[in-house]
Amino acid sequence: MTTKKEFPIGTIILFLSGVALLIVAVLALSPPQKTVPKELIAVLRPHANPLLPFTMTDQTGELYTEQQLKGKWSFFFFGYTYCPDICPTTLSTLKLMSNELKKDPSTASDMQIIFVSVDPDRDTPEGLARYMEYFGPEFTGMTGFPNNIADLAKQFGAAYIKEAETAPGNYLISHSSSIFLVDPQVRVVASFSPPHHHETITSQYQQIHELF
Repeated sequence: MTTKKEFPIGTIILFLSGVALLIVAVLALSPPQKTVPKELIAVLRPHANPLLPFTMTDQTGELYTEQQLKGKWSFFFFGYTYCPDICPTTLSTLKLMSNELKKDPSTASDMQIIFVSVDPDRDTPEGLARYMEYFGPEFTGMTGFPNNIADLAKQFGAAYIKEAETAPGNYLISHSSSIFLVDPQVRVVASFSPPHHHETITSQYQQIHELF
């Protein structure tokens, strides 16, 4: 006949007390969760998605990879230098934002702006260099092989399509007009949908900078 083993009530109480203390300790050591401001709910991504490795060419002709994003907050915009309206307007907005941020070195010193051309046939590194001069040294222009551009754009969810030529070498490219933000850990953390206002993006970026 099997005898049922009974644990002393004191042992059970001590065990449960130990579990409770462990839970309290874990909660105490866990960093407090910051509340997301309501202004950022539609801006922040639900999950911070790490960028996969990529290789592009910047406006100086040098290779540019994801490694050069580490330790900096990077604004990304996809477009092309022949764009008649959206690109120059958006880049000008980002320039105004940059000027505002320079008033507070704590949020400007670790920020850069990346313009990714989706028109590798016409946007050479030399052409990008001339285009970037209109905006400032914090702007970096990038191009690359068509498949590399497509793979990078896909990681952000930035769509684009080349329209039919109206004359040899004369065409438009329809593309996303959102601005994307990558954090110093090289993760896509936010996207800013149009219409873009530099005051709004500046305020939202400062809040994100503090939140992370």
